[in-house]
Amino acid sequence: MRNSLFVLVVAALVSMTSCAKPQTGDLIEQESLSKLTKDYEWPIGDFLLLRRQSEQGPVYQWKQKGQILAESVAGKSFLTGGVGSESVKESRGSFQISDKTKLRCDRQSVDSIESNTSDTLLVIRGSLICTDKSQVAYQMIFQPASDQRLRFDVRTYSKDLNRLELNLASTADEGFFGFGEQFSYFNLKGRRLPILVQEQGIGRGAQPITLGANLTAGAGGDWHTSYAGLPHYMTSRMRSLFLENSEYAIFDMTAAEKVSVQIFSNRLTGQFVSGKDPKELVEGYTDYAGRMKSLPDWLHRGAIVGLQGGTDVVRKRLAELKKHKVPLAALWLQDWVGQRTTSFGRQLWWNWQLDQNHYPGWTDLAKDLRGDQIRLMAYVNPFIADVASVKPNLQRNLFAEAEKNQYFVLQKDQAPYLILNTDFHAGLIDLTNPKAYRWLKDVIKNEMLQNGVSGYMADFGEALPFDSVLFSGEPAASYHNRYPVEWARLNRELADEWQKDHGGEEIVFFMRSAYTGSQRYSRLFWLGDQLVSFDEHDGIKTAVTGLLSGGLSGYSINHSDIGGYTAITNPIKNYHRSKELLLRWTEMAAFQPVFRTHEGNRPAENFQIYDDEETLEHFGRFARIYTALFDYRKTLFQQAERYGWPVVRPLWFTYPDDKTTQSIRYESFMLGSDLLVAPVLDQGKTTVSVYLPQGNWIHVWSAKQYAGGATYEIEAPIGQPAVFVLQSNPALYARLKKTITDEN
Repeated sequence: MRNSLFVLVVAALVSMTSCAKPQTGDLIEQESLSKLTKDYEWPIGDFLLLRRQSEQGPVYQWKQKGQILAESVAGKSFLTGGVGSESVKESRGSFQISDKTKLRCDRQSVDSIESNTSDTLLVIRGSLICTDKSQVAYQMIFQPASDQRLRFDVRTYSKDLNRLELNLASTADEGFFGFGEQFSYFNLKGRRLPILVQEQGIGRGAQPITLGANLTAGAGGDWHTSYAGLPHYMTSRMRSLFLENSEYAIFDMTAAEKVSVQIFSNRLTGQFVSGKDPKELVEGYTDYAGRMKSLPDWLHRGAIVGLQGGTDVVRKRLAELKKHKVPLAALWLQDWVGQRTTSFGRQLWWNWQLDQNHYPGWTDLAKDLRGDQIRLMAYVNPFIADVASVKPNLQRNLFAEAEKNQYFVLQKDQAPYLILNTDFHAGLIDLTNPKAYRWLKDVIKNEMLQNGVSGYMADFGEALPFDSVLFSGEPAASYHNRYPVEWARLNRELADEWQKDHGGEEIVFFMRSAYTGSQRYSRLFWLGDQLVSFDEHDGIKTAVTGLLSGGLSGYSINHSDIGGYTAITNPIKNYHRSKELLLRWTEMAAFQPVFRTHEGNRPAENFQIYDDEETLEHFGRFARIYTALFDYRKTLFQQAERYGWPVVRPLWFTYPDDKTTQSIRYESFMLGSDLLVAPVLDQGKTTVSVYLPQGNWIHVWSAKQYAGGATYEIEAPIGQPAVFVLQSNPALYARLKKTITDEN
């Protein structure tokens, strides 16, 4: 039957005319399929497609070894489509996309199902039946991509149809997790989630700041806006899917009985992933998307302290840190290129060369730091600003070089596409141009790495305009999500080349923007520009939620700016970093992959780690606790490199059978599988409610033991966040307890 079941579309049309008009979304089968009274299956390597009959109609299931990877809703179309016209508004890397439906094709016929002779490829053919009674032929190809992954490739035979939608069965209590960095919610069931790499926005729903940001710059964001969203999920039923597409996608989980995956394209490609638990699902996904390389020892042997202000200021702060015995991995000096003052705060010149007026004696500073086993880190992004008329002491005009050689992304009139950032415009380097790609890589190497820099923030990557023109000729709308991947690849190539040419020295860059494939290239992620607040949509709480969701999507080694970044001065309401927020963020970060501070966009209006003795003592104390976890954390980095597992994990990752863990977003997290942290993330609070999963847990500050499977109210004054270690890891507990005792 597998090799003889091809039937022409016209035959399906004849059979349709003899029956009652189907309801919207009904699945229509060719007669030889509809007459099947028993379950029937088609092998696809180690996978199979099963068709079974239910009272509501046929159900199609994609399975492996008894596990259902995906299934259709009984009697309903599992593939629909249509014609749409999108409207895109862009402002400073923030995008608003609205879609007008011109035609819906929401009924599907299945006309033939056929395997090849070796049963390693299966093809479903049929038509999408539209509301204007037209039909569009399609084919769905399924074949194994690995032992764990079944690939699907859906194509339609119409140049006009530009929307495709895969509709799969779900249940009301099925949790959906992953999707890259999602900052507001951990379980996305019940939500409609667009996937597009973009600025997360200022506020993301917190008021009044979101309204103000939207009114002034269209940059307020929403709960779903993310620098690093991904078309990837896993569920509490151990089902996992990801798309290979780079076009704009929407995952609709609002219906209790289904999930719909829509792509703005006439081709839909992706894979189902099999696995018995979240660990195996993450392994399966990262086998495709890539896994992050373990960080070098120097990076996590102490704090990375972000400083600005020039040589004298940095040396002064360094002396204060040494006085308080703060273990230091690096000083991160993002203003190595000099600073300008804008309406947003203190910003950089975006002309990537050392400002020797701002940092006189830079070479001596780098040498002295190396002598103390402290590395120097800096900053770069793929924009170049025209600063020749406004910046003194300009030695190399990078904007003029890029413009002369046509290295910028262009407008339709072939002029450089200048993108507004606060008070100035900048050109974006076209990474599809091989010459521009090599030029930017050489700029970073010659202007930054050659000046003694061991690591840097590789910022931005999310702002490619949809109406820009690329060297490659590709549509910018399709390339938009891939831009940060190429930006990561450029930096990874540079780091690998530097390591090869300089005696194995490892350069570490960290990025905020990402998409599928960034996991393969990026050395380290950070969560972007959180608001300096306790807010759940754009404050300290999102620095947990984003870490947990991103970790399930292969962003295994990730962290946040200690204290947050975005400060706002406004007559209606100020958002300035408080001392309490900084102390609580410091506590939380000590139990995460990297311990790095940021002074923020308005350093003078934010409380800093060096602003008083108490804060410096607190910071030094938790830097030493962070350092004490070096050996434990290093094993987690190795697991990330080998398996793709996140270093910081949601409780659900380790305890997927415990339904309580599905509803935890920022309230707690795990470092590895043996250490649980419930940070205090509300202003003025000194206790937390902590759910402990199965096992026997030891509270590190009091040594009190707690039985898992229950919720406890725990005292957590500043300096004593709620931290627990599994009793089954006595060495880890002893190490932490000794460090805490020594501190006291």
